[in-house]
Amino acid sequence: MTSLQSSLRPVPRAAWWIINVSLAALFLYPFWVVVSQSIKSPAEAAAAPPTLFPGSFSWGNFAKLFSNENGGAGFIQQLGNSVMVSIGATLLTIVLSTLAGYGFARLRFRGSNLLFFATLATFMIPFQAVITPLYLVLHQIGLTNNLLGLMLVYTTFNLPFGIFLMRNSFAALPSSIEEAALVDGCGVLRAMVRVLLPVALPGVISTALFTFFASWNEFFAALILMTDQSKYTLPVALNVLSSGTFGTLDWGALQAGVAVTIIPCIVIYVLLQKYYVGGMLTGAMK
Repeated sequence: MTSLQSSLRPVPRAAWWIINVSLAALFLYPFWVVVSQSIKSPAEAAAAPPTLFPGSFSWGNFAKLFSNENGGAGFIQQLGNSVMVSIGATLLTIVLSTLAGYGFARLRFRGSNLLFFATLATFMIPFQAVITPLYLVLHQIGLTNNLLGLMLVYTTFNLPFGIFLMRNSFAALPSSIEEAALVDGCGVLRAMVRVLLPVALPGVISTALFTFFASWNEFFAALILMTDQSKYTLPVALNVLSSGTFGTLDWGALQAGVAVTIIPCIVIYVLLQKYYVGGMLTGAMK
């Protein structure tokens, strides 16, 4: 039996490695194409058929991307718009979803479950279905073509999932922790902030990552609500860049822009992935 197990063991392990390496190559190949195209010279990047590896290394596409040749407003300003809107929406979502999640998990009241499920039901509403009334509301309060208005829109649409994660994160904690803090003289808000919130940190980070990635990559709302090119975010700026002047496509500059868009997401995810996985598992188990 032992010899049979030892003879079979290498086969599943080899198959496991083959499957994982194949999946890794499958997901990394598009990223390599983006990086290799972005570090080619503009002439080599535009060559057909494209080569997998660059013949010469060049920062020309990045230099052209960050110049004012592409769109006038400049890619740096549009990069700043994306950073500001994404971080602002993330902070707002964290604060609101933490307070709401704590309320749904700990401060039970009549109709709380119904209200919670009504909140989750907003997941079912397609964003495109409400863009017209949303535009009218923003127009009435003077927030169309405004980065603050776009930030509030992203917060609104990421809030239900954030509330779901934070409610489950607080519900997973033993009530004795909060009771001990209350006995020691903490108020409800102070017990939440000083005692429960550090333990529920994976849920907070998961909410932050989900909101940041969704806001960073969102295209449709930014395209509809922003009309001034100086207020475009990166996805819209890349769309303008892909159309080019007189319909021409600057392939190298476009891939350099895609690389600039991807790199922050990869760095943030790699640094915080252990909290992200923990937070998502907490949300899935409850």
